[in-house]
Amino acid sequence: MLPRYRENSMYKRLSLKDYTNVEDAEEKSGLLQNNMDMETSNPSWKLSFPHVLVATISSFLFGYHLGVVNEPLESISVDLGFSGNTLAEGLVVSTCLGGALIGSLLSGWIADGVGRRRAFQLCAFPMIVGACISATTNNLPGMLLGRLFVGTGMGLGPPVAALYVTEVSPAYVRGTYGGFIQIATCLGLMGALLIGIPVKEVVGWWRVCFWVSTVPAALLALAMVFCAESPYWLYKQGRTVEAEAEFEKLLGGSHVKFAMAELSKLDRGDEADAVKFSELLHGRHFQVVFIGSTLFALQQLSGINGVFYFSSTVFKSAGVPSNLANAFIGIANLSGSIVAMVLMDKLGRKVLLMWSFFGMAIAMVLQVTAASFHVAEPGALYLSVGGIMLFVLTFALGAGPVPGLLLPEIFPGRIRAKAMAVCMSVHWVVNFFVGLLFLRLLEQLGPQLLYSMFGTFCLMAVVFVKRNVVETKGKSLHEIEIALLPQD
Repeated sequence: MLPRYRENSMYKRLSLKDYTNVEDAEEKSGLLQNNMDMETSNPSWKLSFPHVLVATISSFLFGYHLGVVNEPLESISVDLGFSGNTLAEGLVVSTCLGGALIGSLLSGWIADGVGRRRAFQLCAFPMIVGACISATTNNLPGMLLGRLFVGTGMGLGPPVAALYVTEVSPAYVRGTYGGFIQIATCLGLMGALLIGIPVKEVVGWWRVCFWVSTVPAALLALAMVFCAESPYWLYKQGRTVEAEAEFEKLLGGSHVKFAMAELSKLDRGDEADAVKFSELLHGRHFQVVFIGSTLFALQQLSGINGVFYFSSTVFKSAGVPSNLANAFIGIANLSGSIVAMVLMDKLGRKVLLMWSFFGMAIAMVLQVTAASFHVAEPGALYLSVGGIMLFVLTFALGAGPVPGLLLPEIFPGRIRAKAMAVCMSVHWVVNFFVGLLFLRLLEQLGPQLLYSMFGTFCLMAVVFVKRNVVETKGKSLHEIEIALLPQD
């Protein structure tokens, strides 16, 4: 049952017919006046910020579970009886990635079916269950089952977080809020490394590492009860009055009428139609899905996960302890993410993406030079360490945070959730194969050729972004949709 209208409301609530009847002269004059008002004032960011902050807990969990087995893996293998079995150790990591692929494939249908808030709660549930199973198991199958559950939540979380932040944020701070997703992921990774420090001194500490993760997961599930639902999702469900109420929470009462008028322009006439998977692969939606999938593929083909994987070996060769090396990488990642958050709504998404990929290409040139036989040993180590630090820093400036923010902006509302699911699935598949083949390719091709390939993919990304990506800074979702998908 829809909530009753309040008699003392700051504005008159309108019916769905009022919003969509653009031919009505009185409505037109009201929209013109509202447009003038919106040009001179923006809704307060303080209203939407708490909702965004809660959503980024899912990104913190994503980062935490990516790094939670790095330090404890040796202790886990000893306690569970598979020490020295590299296949089993690899399965502990890769099972999580397999679960993430499943979660990302289902994310669009879940987010559209039950709403963004409940999707977050469904993301938290397998993370809690999986962490509990991993923390209490006494054998390898139990650990793998726990990691599969956790991975499913990991795959579901990022696309829903990107959707939610895009749909609840005022346009003028949408980029800044999107930057919080990457920062939360960095903090999760660093948190996992910090929690894992005592693992070699304290027997069974690895179980504590898993137990700790249940706290933010439970907090996410509980806090989402008090957060706003996406007005875009509510509108698509025909729940117009509830969408108004959520806009009031997020933007303030004086901005609701304008926000609803903008909302009524998105995908008008086909909101009720079901989105078929085939629609995402051809026809009028293919262009934006192709752009999104290619961006995520190029992000992973840049070699970021391979560089992360190999960085500890490079730092060790330079005499830097693994804990200190992880701290350096974490600081570079976090610093770049903070700078990206500050610049996202000033320079724009496209500029950050282009310069980020270009900086990563330069970092690969340093790595190739370091691997050259013509460089003396000390110089090679300095170049290699510097190249890794520059690579991680420039990745965090754009290639890391921007695709997850940009894609929900460029996808029309009707396909947004399912298109994100498809693109994130491409991300996980390419991620898996890069991680699987990196060391084999390094051995077969050598560092010079492999890093040259990564650098080439980075330069290809620069060209692709320049030719295909539109700037979305400060634009409403309706303006972006018109720019990328002219109406028939």
